[in-house]
Amino acid sequence: MKVINDLLGYNKKIVQDTNYFRYSLDSVLLANFCKVKKNTKMIDLCSGNIPVPLILSDKIDNKIIGVELQEEVYKLGLESIKINNLEDKIELLNKDAKELSKVFETDTFDLITCNPPYFKNNETSLKNNNDIKSIARHEVTITLEDIMKLSRKLLKNNGSLLMVHRVERLSEIIELSKKYNLEIKKIQFIYPKIDHEANMLLFEAVKNGKPGIKIMPPVIVHDENGEYKEEIKKIFKEWYYESD
Repeated sequence: MKVINDLLGYNKKIVQDTNYFRYSLDSVLLANFCKVKKNTKMIDLCSGNIPVPLILSDKIDNKIIGVELQEEVYKLGLESIKINNLEDKIELLNKDAKELSKVFETDTFDLITCNPPYFKNNETSLKNNNDIKSIARHEVTITLEDIMKLSRKLLKNNGSLLMVHRVERLSEIIELSKKYNLEIKKIQFIYPKIDHEANMLLFEAVKNGKPGIKIMPPVIVHDENGEYKEEIKKIFKEWYYESD
């Protein structure tokens, strides 16, 4: 069922379908991890219903390019662009990201963002019977290596790839970054609670960057009672009463 929700804290509406994955904290944290300038040239891969472009549209003067392969989800993104009157700020492409090297010149973008499928696609993978959800979660149509290879092509020298991913893929992330001349500069670990292991991470990799990794302060999502921590509430500020 199609619904129109508030993109919490950002004075935007987002069109979603309850049969598919809806935008999550992962995308919001990724957008907030980005440090952008007004003249940043940005492309968002695996855009889904475009939460990251929506959040960053007020911070960048250039038109943000989004890319979503699945037509059903792409159409939701188009509706979100229209309902927010952002036709001059966001352009959404219904394309396979692996084909973008044929669309854009080498060294085109300052910034690539991506909230990718997290899980490898193999015979033992537990996939959702819903193909749209399965493609969103598993590397059916695009892999981590595909994204790294494409980023080397599309990023300008010293341009940045920013991603959110699973902690268990970190060694592969580092290995592939090196392979494609992307130097990891920042990592931020995300913990569901303070006494739990980190399950997600955010990272920035710079094309032809100098070696040296900065470990950012951790993000703790929930307190001991399962409520969002204050830093998360600030991100989702419209969800909470401003007068509290």
